[in-house]
Amino acid sequence: MKATIMALQAYMKCLGHYTKTVDGLWGSGTAGAITESIKKKPQVMEIQKILYTEGYYLGDIDGIWGQISQNAILRLSGVILPPSKVAWSKKVDERFVTKVISICDALDMPRGDGPSDLMSCMAWESAETFRSDIRNAAGSGATGLIQFMPDTAIAYFHTPAQINKMTKQQKTDAGKAACERLAKMTPFEQLDYVYQYFRPYRSKLQNLGDVYMAILWPAGIGKSDSWVLWDSKSRPTTYRQNAGLDVNKDGVITRGECLYKVQEKKTRGLTTTWAR
Repeated sequence: MKATIMALQAYMKCLGHYTKTVDGLWGSGTAGAITESIKKKPQVMEIQKILYTEGYYLGDIDGIWGQISQNAILRLSGVILPPSKVAWSKKVDERFVTKVISICDALDMPRGDGPSDLMSCMAWESAETFRSDIRNAAGSGATGLIQFMPDTAIAYFHTPAQINKMTKQQKTDAGKAACERLAKMTPFEQLDYVYQYFRPYRSKLQNLGDVYMAILWPAGIGKSDSWVLWDSKSRPTTYRQNAGLDVNKDGVITRGECLYKVQEKKTRGLTTTWAR
């Protein structure tokens, strides 16, 4: 946080808007300089770049001062306080946690539990490694923090028009290449694509179950934990592929059963060993 404030102070000092010491402390001088600096588009773009680098800003670097930019400043200044504890935060660096909090804020997730919910889902999907290059052991091609599938990853690097022109084999190859690109990113960089993945579900991710359903089976977002995803009679193949989730072995997999292991990850991630 201090380094980010210092970077902003140094930039605004060059503009002549900040006249005090570059000390990384938020005060009226810094706040006033921000108010003056955001009056011009090029200056807003530079401020957005600084905030993005440290994980406070997720929007486009477009020079438009909107709610995402404003919330970034409110978090940096301490007006919006971070959660008292974030699950698994000791497994990653401070910038990563800051960016996760920013993602949750941009998605209108609960400010208290939202970051821990997202971190716990990433802990589950990445086997607690938080590596951007971790692969699905079954060979599906799924990669990274939330196990991006090739048919999802392809859309991050190709337009719909480009994809529509591809043959089946070309789509397969492009999906694999997209996962390779994601794998070569740092975990901090890959969070941009985690945000892109969840953006269609903005305002709908209100608890751990909703976040995990967005990854596993989006139709389950907003449903109760008794809601049935698959059963052995109506969806025998899908049920068989996910039979390990059927906790009570009754031939029915509910949302609550799907969350069993993820909830365990959250509980473990919130212990003093892993949370700060």
